[in-house]
Amino acid sequence: MSLLSTKGMYGLSAMYQLFLSQSNKPLQIKEISSRAEIPQNYLEQLLILLRQAGLVSSVRGAYGGYLLAKKPEDILIKEILIALEGSLVVTEVDVKDPVLNIFYEESNKKIQEIFNLPLSEFQVYSERLSNQLNYSI
Repeated sequence: MSLLSTKGMYGLSAMYQLFLSQSNKPLQIKEISSRAEIPQNYLEQLLILLRQAGLVSSVRGAYGGYLLAKKPEDILIKEILIALEGSLVVTEVDVKDPVLNIFYEESNKKIQEIFNLPLSEFQVYSERLSNQLNYSI
């Protein structure tokens, strides 16, 4: 069982590419698609959802494309995933067993906590990767 669908994973990848860009120059869909290895047609659908959620903005024209609509520290990972997935829960159904209900409620709270990170947190992961890859011969 996967908590996130390809929609969530691809959308997060697209937002990461916009985060990496961090310029006032919009990234074109073909650029994002190429960098994140997302089919362009699918990416267009995801960007529409992200724009409707107020997470990205679009610029029309020859030099148009997409930008983050807010600062990376003001965009939470869970906002991105909720915009794409609809919700982040293990289950929305109440079960008859109260023990399982407690378990599902706690699980849902923990999922919300896990993804309650700003997009800017990817910088920390990038630095961790750099430290892991830093070796000498």
